Amino acid sequence: MLYVLAMIAHAVEWSAGRMVALPLVTSTRVAGPRLAAATTTRGTSTGAMTSRRFTARSAAASTAPVCPSPTSPSPTSPVPVPRVSAAAARVGLTLTVLGFALDLGGVVLRGLAAQRAPWGNMLEFLTAAMVLVVGGYLVLVRRAGLGWLGLPVTLLAALGNGLAVTVFYVAVAPLVPALHSVWFLIHIAGATVSAAAFNLGAATSVLYLIRRNAERRGQVQGHLCRLPTAAQLDVWAYRFNAFAFPLWTFTVAAGAVWAEYAWGRYWGWDPKETWALVTWVIYACYLHARATAGWRGRNAAIIAIVGVAVFWFNFIGINLLVTGLHSYAGV
Repeated sequence: MLYVLAMIAHAVEWSAGRMVALPLVTSTRVAGPRLAAATTTRGTSTGAMTSRRFTARSAAASTAPVCPSPTSPSPTSPVPVPRVSAAAARVGLTLTVLGFALDLGGVVLRGLAAQRAPWGNMLEFLTAAMVLVVGGYLVLVRRAGLGWLGLPVTLLAALGNGLAVTVFYVAVAPLVPALHSVWFLIHIAGATVSAAAFNLGAATSVLYLIRRNAERRGQVQGHLCRLPTAAQLDVWAYRFNAFAFPLWTFTVAAGAVWAEYAWGRYWGWDPKETWALVTWVIYACYLHARATAGWRGRNAAIIAIVGVAVFWFNFIGINLLVTGLHSYAGV
């Protein structure tokens, strides 16, 4: 419930920011040396046409609306933060901290009640993943000022915990024999941290697409002005996914070692194993395309969103729709 209230507070923050039309400043770029060179070194009609075209482009660029930067506002057009928006942001962050504390306490108490690590079924994995998502967000708010992730993070936490306590709820029970292995703990720990980072990366990619579309239309105003630029959001999304991918690689490898201990083979193309590999391939393509083909921006954001969708299908869809060796936990 606290995450739902925090989500509502952040939604109010966004809405209040949109209702206030932020003053737009105009770019002060001028033609400068390029225009002078075009006019002095070319006396022909071609040179004149080139200079006229450049002058038109420069005039358009100089009058294009640009959001004022919160870190360096102009003296005549400071970035206003509506009082309602600022108050809603503080309320949302406070509720998120309280929700995180209660969520963390619930995970710890579940582990104490079961007398084992609380990662034995879908309920426990999902609540643990949400703790890491929200905890990572709060650390980044403190250290890097990523408060703009508040709405997507609280939305994800509200949905995740809501599903955990309704659809996936099961009573405390001991682990099945196949899970009595230290490799199980290593495998699930890696999967939980990877899930948190992948979801933060996907949330940032969604915000990137929103900001990018606004920038392309020249309509960056309201609360969007308080987001980083599209290029900065793209970098943050890459950082989250680049952090998660090695952990996911290790998770898949640790799962193979655990499978050899539990079932006597490293890989058997069980549905869960297959879709874990599909998830790995998608994020490998994401990083490879950025490094070699220059797939940044929109294309990379779409791959990241597809990757997290496949990740959740592997966790939820496979467990509910397909019977396999990983069906031991039920729901």
